Amino acid sequence: MDQLSLDRIKQAHPKVRAQLLKDYTDANNLLGKGARLRLAYVYRTPEEQDALFKKKPKVTSAKAWQSIHNYGLAFDIVLLYDNNGDGKFEEASWSMTRDFDKDTIADWNEVTKLFKSRGWSWGGDWKSFKDNPHFEMNFGLTWRQMKAKIDSGDFVVENGVKYINI
Repeated sequence: MDQLSLDRIKQAHPKVRAQLLKDYTDANNLLGKGARLRLAYVYRTPEEQDALFKKKPKVTSAKAWQSIHNYGLAFDIVLLYDNNGDGKFEEASWSMTRDFDKDTIADWNEVTKLFKSRGWSWGGDWKSFKDNPHFEMNFGLTWRQMKAKIDSGDFVVENGVKYINI
């Protein structure tokens, strides 16, 4: 597995952390040798969110506190490939059609299907702005409701991060 992803899982909201670790492990086990799942983002600070919001070309429509990442309840994925077998995973890919292990199921689809079956909402199912690398578990709360929890003090602090009470 990928140490960077494991470290990022530790930043996830405590309510989803154990499930995310299990789901990440299971998703990796679906991929054949030479392919690995990486969590590109899990928790994102409001400052990091604003910096992404200001990027050109546009990569997100969400300002600080408007992203579920700001609450540790979302993650983005990328697939890593070791094309030459040296164990270095030199290629990052967002291809939704690549089938590295040649099992007739696109790697992206294998991972997406697993996460969706475990209760994660997928940004690829959104109607307006498709965000194929994005998954979240919002517990029926909008970002506005989550922000209201932060503003009202309805949160716990762990390692300097405010996690809303769910």
